[in-house]
Amino acid sequence: MSAGDEQQAWAETVKSLAGARGLRYDPIGGLNPVGQAAALCPGGTNRLTGELSEGFWGASCDADEHEEGGLFSKAVLPGAVLAKSHVPDLAKVMPPFNVESIEKTPEELIMHKASRRKVEFESIEFNKRFLATVPSEYDPVALRETFSPGFLSWVTTMDNEIEFGVSEQQLWFLWMLRERTRDELEAALDNGGRLFKRIRKEVEETNIHTYPAGPWHAGLEPFPNS
Repeated sequence: MSAGDEQQAWAETVKSLAGARGLRYDPIGGLNPVGQAAALCPGGTNRLTGELSEGFWGASCDADEHEEGGLFSKAVLPGAVLAKSHVPDLAKVMPPFNVESIEKTPEELIMHKASRRKVEFESIEFNKRFLATVPSEYDPVALRETFSPGFLSWVTTMDNEIEFGVSEQQLWFLWMLRERTRDELEAALDNGGRLFKRIRKEVEETNIHTYPAGPWHAGLEPFPNS
């Protein structure tokens, strides 16, 4: 299969899953009308918006895109799926943070050292697999105290290269594609949903107000009472 054919096949795979899960499909993600919540993944290729998996509202799109193919059959294909969800409630009680795979190249990891502070957790397995950081102006202890040992242990059971974090009041989740198939796309959305629920559970234990899961997390409606 040529790169161009593979690009088209992947788009059809994403569109087919949209139909099966009742999601909105956009070949290229656009902006929401003025006055509505900010759109997630604007400009993202093969964007899906809605309830990505049970209880997980947000948007997803292609990520880690790169060019493949020969001289006369080149096409841009994804190496990962990125999912995002609006989470202003979570952002109130945790600093912006990134959890990145240690499988990144040393050069990619070094890029963050100047502007970010490393967070060490008590879980040895978590620290072996991930590099967690917060912006330099934030105290890393605040993030360390957010996640329970049970959450850290659970994250390490995901059998794939993943990254996640909270930035600009949005939760993001990156799933590296092992193959461009429907099963792999479903795995990305389903695992993103599990992470969303687990992080919400961690935050709910701080006894702050959290919004019920709904279309507001996907930018489809305003948050309740907002």
